[in-house]
Amino acid sequence: MLGWVGKILRVNLTDGKIKEESLDKKIAEKFIGARGLGTKIFYDEVDPKVDPLSEDNKLIFATGPLTGTYATSAGRYNVITKGPLTGTIAASNSGGYFGPEIKFAGYDLIIFEGRSEKPVYLWVNNNNVELRSAEHLWGKSTHETTDILLEETDEEAKVACIGPGGEKLVKFANVINDYHRAAGRTGVGAVMGSKNLKAVVVRGRKGVKVADNDGFKKAVLDARKKLAAHPVTSEGLPAYGTNVLVNIVNQSGALPTRNFQDGYFEAADKIGGETLAETLLVRNKGCFACPIGCGRVTVIKSGPYKGEGEGPEYETAWAFGAMCGVDNLEAITKANYLCNELGIDTITMGSTIACAMELFEKGLVTPEEAGIELNFGNPDAIVILTEKTGMREGFGDKLAEGSYRLAESYGMPELSMSVKKQEMPAYDPRGAQGMGLEYATSNRGGCHVRGYMTSPEILGVPEKIDQHTTEGKADWLKIFQDLTAALDSSGICLFTSFAIGADEIGAMLKHATGIDYTAEEVLKAGERIWNLERLFNLKAGFSKKDDTLPPRLLKQPVKTGPSKGKVVKLEEMLTDYYKVRGWSEEGVPTEDKLNELELA
Repeated sequence: MLGWVGKILRVNLTDGKIKEESLDKKIAEKFIGARGLGTKIFYDEVDPKVDPLSEDNKLIFATGPLTGTYATSAGRYNVITKGPLTGTIAASNSGGYFGPEIKFAGYDLIIFEGRSEKPVYLWVNNNNVELRSAEHLWGKSTHETTDILLEETDEEAKVACIGPGGEKLVKFANVINDYHRAAGRTGVGAVMGSKNLKAVVVRGRKGVKVADNDGFKKAVLDARKKLAAHPVTSEGLPAYGTNVLVNIVNQSGALPTRNFQDGYFEAADKIGGETLAETLLVRNKGCFACPIGCGRVTVIKSGPYKGEGEGPEYETAWAFGAMCGVDNLEAITKANYLCNELGIDTITMGSTIACAMELFEKGLVTPEEAGIELNFGNPDAIVILTEKTGMREGFGDKLAEGSYRLAESYGMPELSMSVKKQEMPAYDPRGAQGMGLEYATSNRGGCHVRGYMTSPEILGVPEKIDQHTTEGKADWLKIFQDLTAALDSSGICLFTSFAIGADEIGAMLKHATGIDYTAEEVLKAGERIWNLERLFNLKAGFSKKDDTLPPRLLKQPVKTGPSKGKVVKLEEMLTDYYKVRGWSEEGVPTEDKLNELELA
């Protein structure tokens, strides 16, 4: 096979058996790789009603056919499992250098099944693969773990691991690779912890072969030329990172503030990318084969929040900032560092603290219980509670369950700003109607990277559409969801889609694999992947009633800013969306649609 390596590594953690399997080329063609291919294998092998933290759940590390090539930003891999935070299918996408190393070692996917009796890590050195004891690593941070494993194996190896958050089964624990890159959301790190799998260490020395070298080079150069010409990918992201969005989104009236009680943050400028660049930024940083370099290397040189690392990115700056009413960028950055070291999701962490702050201000959480004054705007609270959550200490043990279970325990689940129990990210859908539909229909709960309607609604890419209208949003969203599913499966970064689309992705896939991926075929594969994820969730027990938003967004208007007076008009968009998708009125893919997508 070309593009794909053609091999799967299967690791049974219960009995320690490791074996290689051949990748089915026909399945690979239909589901591309990474998110799509991993989801297909997971769907075929795992009962949708499985307990996410039981040994019957599986954990798949999956690359795409472009991962590890010199295609633009081709450093992505996905972690696929059933998420403990949501109970949905989970496919967490991460960058850095770990994904390409899997390909260089000779594998497209690594499948983990069962549960080890004691902590272990997997060491993959090309085709020499073994499970080793990780008892000496248990309890250590992701950074400490990575340092030790590089000394034990190969200093050129790449490491993906969990921190205390994953070990202690924090419902939103991440898998962290290359120190600072995260396979986040839904709790994939907790699944890894439930299996007593501390880390995966990979060293590969093989290349990735493509079908047509000249054609591939031409397609890649065409894509890179478009990235270099687009202001978002050539100027905004390199200069200010994703955090360039803070002021843009705030000025559009869509920056969720104080647990979504408002959509405009009066101190947004203090936490934005411009301020970060002026104060804490050391340099920007890119992932494998990336010409964009949106990563932020930062340092806090002195004071109570002293530290160094990477970030914060936009979602993190918002979650610990506007969402919690905090305008102290150093505290936000410190909380971000802690999340990376503990291995927990920044969006859910910040949003869960925000939920706790509202519970506190309503008198339902006391200072004695929280261990701190939990008023909105308290910078110490976000730092202290992040650490306590990652270690499941004190009030942090409650926060470790996520905002829905936290709010539910106080009899007020409506204060959780989540969809399918996963916290929504940094775009208030009352100020961007399409984002509301995106959140409600996302296959992994509240998520912004399964369609990214912010692009046309706020940024005007590929064209500007009215953010406050509902008309046509279902059609737009379907295209974005299908494209994103295919792009995630190819192995390249979502941010490339600011400048390139299905034509360019199809061209790179075609010349890498030898398969004639037209733009239409790329979108059809994405639609196939999206529907398969939907089928998994339906079998897991989800239904139309779960395609909704918190009551606050449907009934309580934005108080201030450009979106003042707006609510989300979800129902009319949802009806249209089901029709556009070819689903029944109950949101179930029809037999005709499944036949069309070869899923029947």
